[in-house]
Amino acid sequence: MKKLKGRILIVEDEKSMREVLRMLLEGEDYEVTTASDGREGLSYIDRDIFDLVITDLKMPKADGFEVLKKTKDVSPNSVVIMVTAFGTKDTAIEAMKLGAYDYIGKPFNIDEIRLIVRKALEKKKLREELALLRQKVETTYSLENIIGQSPRMQELFRLVPKVAQSNSNVLITGESGSGKELVAAALHNLSNRKEKNFVTINCAAFPEGLLESELFGHMKGSFTGAMYNKQGLFEIADGGSVLLDEVGEMPTSLQAKLLRVLENGIFRRVGGTTDIKVDVRVISATNKELNEEISAGRFREDLFYRLNVVPVNIPPLRERKEDIPLLIDHFLRKTSNSPKRITPEAMKLLMDYSWKGNVRELENVVERVALLTEKEEIAPADLPSEITGYASQLKAMHALTDSGIDIDGIIGDMEKKYLIMALEKAGGVKTEAAKLLNLTFRSFRHRLHKYGIS
Repeated sequence: MKKLKGRILIVEDEKSMREVLRMLLEGEDYEVTTASDGREGLSYIDRDIFDLVITDLKMPKADGFEVLKKTKDVSPNSVVIMVTAFGTKDTAIEAMKLGAYDYIGKPFNIDEIRLIVRKALEKKKLREELALLRQKVETTYSLENIIGQSPRMQELFRLVPKVAQSNSNVLITGESGSGKELVAAALHNLSNRKEKNFVTINCAAFPEGLLESELFGHMKGSFTGAMYNKQGLFEIADGGSVLLDEVGEMPTSLQAKLLRVLENGIFRRVGGTTDIKVDVRVISATNKELNEEISAGRFREDLFYRLNVVPVNIPPLRERKEDIPLLIDHFLRKTSNSPKRITPEAMKLLMDYSWKGNVRELENVVERVALLTEKEEIAPADLPSEITGYASQLKAMHALTDSGIDIDGIIGDMEKKYLIMALEKAGGVKTEAAKLLNLTFRSFRHRLHKYGIS
C-alpha cells in the first residue's frame, strides 16, 4: 500500500475543474476530498484537518476568502492556494495578506499546479520539522530557560532535577551573568515546594539594617521609618524557597542570625520579642570564592557549611563555547518574529570572544545587533567594536611568544591592552607576565598601577 503524501481539500464549484484537479492529485498519491461550494468546504474544514486547501475565489454560498480565513483560523499550519478566473492584482494582494501560499489564475497549466502543490507541501513539512527541532532543543538542551548542549551543561541538567526533590540547602556558584538565578528558579519549580512562594533578595543591594528587615521583617517603631509591622521574606516564603543572591556580600553580624534560621527555622523580626518558626528551603548564589572570604574573616565557616550542603557550579560561557550558536539562535527568536541569520564570519567572531559578562552579555549583544541591523543577515561589520576589536587583540596575544616582545615606546590604550594580554597569557602570574613584555617586575607593577589594572 502506497504511503500518501498529504491530505488535500479541493473547494471548486465547477464540476469539470474539480474532477480534473482530483484525478491529477490522486495520481500524485495525495488523499483528496472535494467540495462543490464554499459552504460545503467550510463544513469539511470545521471537522477535519487538511495539509493543503485549494479553493476557487468566486463560489456560491461562501467565497474563497471565507474558506481561506476559516482554514487559517482552525488550522494555521494548513497551506491554502487560491485559484480563480476573475483575479485582479488587488485580490491577489488581499489573498496573500490573509495567509494564502499562492494565487493562480485560470486557465492554468497542469504541470504548474503539480509543481506549486509539491513546493507548498514541502515548505509546510520543512516548517513542521523545524518546529519539532526547536521543541527538541528546548526540551533536550534546556531547563527552565537554561540552554546548552555542552557536556558541562548536560551534567547540570541531570543534577538539578535530582537536587530539586530534596529539601537540602543549595549553594550555586558561578560568574556574574552565567545564569545562577535561572538555576535557582528551576530548583524551586521542579520541587514539591513549587506551589508555595519563591522569593529572591540580592544581599549586596541593601545596607545591613535594611537587609535584616527585608529578610526577617520588623515591628512598627523598631527603627526610624518603620511605620508599620512588616513581614520578612522568610515569612512570605514559608513552605517555599528563598534565594539569597550574592550571599557572600552579607554582613558578618547578620550571618549569625541567618545561621540560626538554617539550624532550627526560628527567627525574630527586628524589634520583635516573639520567635517565628518557618519551613523554608534556602538557595544561595555567589560569584565570590567563599573559601577566600572565610580565610579573610569576612564569611563564617559554619554558615558556609550550612549553605553548601549541595554545591552547584555553573560554568562560564568561555568554557562551553559550543553552546554559543544555540544561545544566539534562542536570543534571536526572542528578539524578533522573523529572526535574522548570523553569517559564518560573524559567528566565528562571536565564538572567539571572551564573554566576560557571560550569557547575560551575549543576550544583550544579540538583542542590540538584531534591533539595529536592517539586513536579514548579521555580518562582522554589524557587531560591536569590542567584539571585532577582540580579534585583533587575539592576534597580538599570539605574538607574545615565550621570548616576549618589547613594549618600550608603546603608550596609552595599546600599552594597557598588552599588559592585560600578558597577564592573561601568564595565567595572572605577574612575574611571568613581566618577562613576556621584557619588563622588570617593578616596572610592570608600576604600569599596572598607572592604568588601574588589578
